[in-house]
Amino acid sequence: MINYIGRFNVIPSLPEKLEPLRDIVSNLYWTWNQDAIELFRRMDSKLWEDSHHNPVCMLGKISQERLNEIAVDDSFVSHMNRVYVQLNIYLEEKTWYQKNYKIEKENVIAYFSAEFGLTECLQIYSGGLGVLSGDHLKSASDLGLPLVGVGLCYKEGYFQQYLTNDGWQQERYEITDFYNQPMNLVTKEDNSPLKIELDFPGRKVYFQVWKIQIGRVPLYLLDTNVPENNDEDKKITRSLYGGNNETRIQQEIVLGIGGIRALHAIGTKPVVCHMNEGHSAFLALERIRLLMKLHNLSFTEARDVNIYANVFTTHTPVPAGIDIFPNELVEKYFGQYYRHELGIADKTFYSLGTIIKDKAPSNFNMAHLAMNMAGYVNGVSKLHGKVSKKMWQSGFIDIPFDEIPIDYVTNGIHTHSHLSNDMQELLYRYLGDKFMRSPSDPDVWKRIDEMPDEELWRTHERRRERLVAFARKRLKKQIIERGGSGSEISAAKEILDSQALTIGFARRFATYKRATLIFQDIEKLISILSNPDYPVQLIIAGKAHPKDEEGKKLIQEIIALSKDYHLRKKVVFLENYDMNIARYMVEGCDVWLNNPRRPLEASGTSGMKIIANGGLNLSVLDGWWDEAYSYDVGWKIGNAEEYDNLDYQDEVESRMIYEMIEKEIVPTFYNRGEDKLPRQWISMMKNSMKKLGPIYNTHRMVQEYAQKFYFSSYEKRTQLMKNNWEKGKTLSAWKSKIYENWSKLKFVSIEEEEKNSEFKVGNKYPIVAEVELGNLTPDDVEVQIYFGKIDNGSVDNKGFVNMAYLPKKSKSNRFVYRGEIDCKDTGQFGFTLRILPKHEVLINPFELGLIRWA
Repeated sequence: MINYIGRFNVIPSLPEKLEPLRDIVSNLYWTWNQDAIELFRRMDSKLWEDSHHNPVCMLGKISQERLNEIAVDDSFVSHMNRVYVQLNIYLEEKTWYQKNYKIEKENVIAYFSAEFGLTECLQIYSGGLGVLSGDHLKSASDLGLPLVGVGLCYKEGYFQQYLTNDGWQQERYEITDFYNQPMNLVTKEDNSPLKIELDFPGRKVYFQVWKIQIGRVPLYLLDTNVPENNDEDKKITRSLYGGNNETRIQQEIVLGIGGIRALHAIGTKPVVCHMNEGHSAFLALERIRLLMKLHNLSFTEARDVNIYANVFTTHTPVPAGIDIFPNELVEKYFGQYYRHELGIADKTFYSLGTIIKDKAPSNFNMAHLAMNMAGYVNGVSKLHGKVSKKMWQSGFIDIPFDEIPIDYVTNGIHTHSHLSNDMQELLYRYLGDKFMRSPSDPDVWKRIDEMPDEELWRTHERRRERLVAFARKRLKKQIIERGGSGSEISAAKEILDSQALTIGFARRFATYKRATLIFQDIEKLISILSNPDYPVQLIIAGKAHPKDEEGKKLIQEIIALSKDYHLRKKVVFLENYDMNIARYMVEGCDVWLNNPRRPLEASGTSGMKIIANGGLNLSVLDGWWDEAYSYDVGWKIGNAEEYDNLDYQDEVESRMIYEMIEKEIVPTFYNRGEDKLPRQWISMMKNSMKKLGPIYNTHRMVQEYAQKFYFSSYEKRTQLMKNNWEKGKTLSAWKSKIYENWSKLKFVSIEEEEKNSEFKVGNKYPIVAEVELGNLTPDDVEVQIYFGKIDNGSVDNKGFVNMAYLPKKSKSNRFVYRGEIDCKDTGQFGFTLRILPKHEVLINPFELGLIRWA
């Protein structure tokens, strides 16, 4: 390898008239501006496709002759100027946040994620988690939220998938040229790259920072491929989810600790940090270190105040999806850090990596670290919130299940990023400009009813036709690349039918997603797909993790089945699933199939992307569909059952899929009148768009994060910071006092004022209790009556009432409380009493993990 002694950058030479293109291509606002995308396609449609939809690369490769040609094309220049004006209006117009809220500092919220799916040319994502992160930033930009993103800059990104002749997945890694991507290196005043250092065992590791502008929101990506590092350390950020356990902990140190240091070096000091999954949880340790160093707080004080400034979102109910490191590995990388920087003992440090108290942990769980370090914890759907509580129930001893402090915010999608140009034009025409600005406004979507059925159906049919054409072209390319025969290539031109009912299935090929469930009974499937009067076809795509042999076997099985004589024109597998393939599929499929093993799908977002495009969902009642389903917006598989016998479950649910397709979906799709329109199907399309469109989008989701967590977190943190952290220190001292005295609390007596065993609805059931509080006072605690129906497991029939402190004379440290249960329902009820810590700053009363039951 040649060692170059100098470096220089070459940028496109643009005619003066075309200079606005530099600003247009460097802001990813173009990824959801159809007018901008049409502009790039107009420059050179072939180069647009060949560059993998990368306008920066296009500008570098397009011929000077072509640039000179379009510079004197008044129509093109006018189009470019229109897009440039759109960008500037977007950046300057008053946003939802500016109209409704005021936090003076900029970029007060930092959003950390290991991957970001922004556009197909930026290969820094693997799947749904990354696309969600990208959509989060896009909606934060649209809403004007003062937010900044932090991630890693992968030289190889996630693998490119290709299949052998027998259908076995192979991985290919492509090197990304960052200088030909819509990103820029962050530099210092002297134009040299900004570089940050980290302490690794026996050495320093350095990284540089790349910036991507996403509308109003900056995203900073950290890159260890710098000359100062040895060859191994240069590879830390080489690939997404690559390498071994040690590579993973190195990446997470760079992301978490390095991310905080990078933001401070850039001049952005976030007040609130959002950990999207546990990959970035080390950031909490670095925030504690900075509080200790810059504000002279003790470790306990810094930890106590820091939790109010952290939000943690968990995305997986599957334990294999959580990073767990052996203590020996953690000691190797953090021994010096926790002893010298944090000044704590090993027992204190390792307790941060587990939610199981009073038991020495043998490993360090990143999800547990994030939970211990965050005041706000949430799942990504209503069902996933419950599943997360169940998963981590052992960390919340004595706390009733329904009160475990894990909330939920259901995922969404950035509607305009996943909407076809055809459908966007139609929606804009009938829903108006407000649809572009406020896709989460239900009143906007009600206008769907005014849209003529003919227009909606013809628009959707055009997208299906384009999907079929794309699939044929893609399949032909796949066959040529793996050396297929001329007859196979010719056959590729005849696959699929642009008029047939088209079912899509595209996702990560994890085994719990059951990609082959629809192939359980091949004869039955053939009879459905091959009906000459009512044809049905399947388009499938997805990648298995490189180390997931079982996932790869599922792909191989589908490829083998797709070669069957009866299925070869009806079933197509598209290789190398990415955002481009996803776009064609969600825009063109009639039905989106989703059949995970309930309740292992935390949320799922692919099915949300078809809503605004007019597609309908057929899904297991898991993740988001569990709360979204109603009979008039799509179809369900089963009734939310969970099985012990998994083989039996697969058999039952595959039969349900066949039955639903054969008896419900096919008749509805092909029931046409004289006008050839499937009126009932179109009615369901409209219902799905109208009812689900305003809810399952990231505008609603990000607003919910802001109103539930970000703003509350900001207010608590700024409150605790005042007067040199005076309130924060007081809070920490109060927590220590509570911990020291909690064992002394007890109920001395409990009396029911009325001895009657039967009460009528509308009556009050009064209870008086005397409690001993040790060195605590009634200001420190809340005494509650907790009650519920006997022998009824429903959360709805449980509740609590705060008891009032009665200033009666009592013995020293004993206090009298009185409360009443409001008898609203009939039945037999039971009650007990409990004591909880009380402080105005606490997010919830279970924050300290303390509870005393009678």
